[in-house]
Amino acid sequence: MDNNTEPMTDENAQGRIRLENIERIMKAAEKVFAGNGFRGATTAAIAEEAGLPKANIHYYFGTKAKLYRAVLDDIIALWLSSFREIGEEDDPATTLADYIRAKMELSQHRPNASKVFANELIRGAPRINKYLSTELKEWVEAKAAILDHWIAEGRMAPVDSERLLFHIWVMTQTWADFEAQWAAVLGRKNGLQPADFDAATDAITTMVLRTCGLVPVLPRSS
Repeated sequence: MDNNTEPMTDENAQGRIRLENIERIMKAAEKVFAGNGFRGATTAAIAEEAGLPKANIHYYFGTKAKLYRAVLDDIIALWLSSFREIGEEDDPATTLADYIRAKMELSQHRPNASKVFANELIRGAPRINKYLSTELKEWVEAKAAILDHWIAEGRMAPVDSERLLFHIWVMTQTWADFEAQWAAVLGRKNGLQPADFDAATDAITTMVLRTCGLVPVLPRSS
């Protein structure tokens, strides 16, 4: 036995179980909310998807509304963190290409997250409207300010920086929100494949960088 290994206490075990249960509930809730929307989703369906008693949902989150907000907060944090901390000294082409790739990877591997967010916006964003007009607005303005600095220095072509960020969101999230449409158009009877996301990533990167007067960054080697 490793003498440096701390023995598992009841408190440690309870903490681990709590974290595992919360993770299972959040993952299940994301899927159920994506498929049914807030109104159509039930705590019973989420509990069944998570493989846990319904009482666990209320124990950890209280109400469906609080669980829904927790899922939205997690999604937003995930997306915002995908655009790493950038500075005025960073390379515009590499920075934008990295961001596009990160967003496309989220659309590929966390499509339900994008669908939950899209459903909320379609309904008028009743639960995150304040966030959109405060924290998200500030985030967009901060990132756009750096892009504007690059433009002022002649490091990229003049563009509307704020709208550019939103256009990147639209182009990347469509591959999650409208996956069924893309699969039908591309003739993918079994759904989109990794190669489809790779091709879309390269296409979006090329369009955005050329719009910004930048040389497209070469795709990652396979």
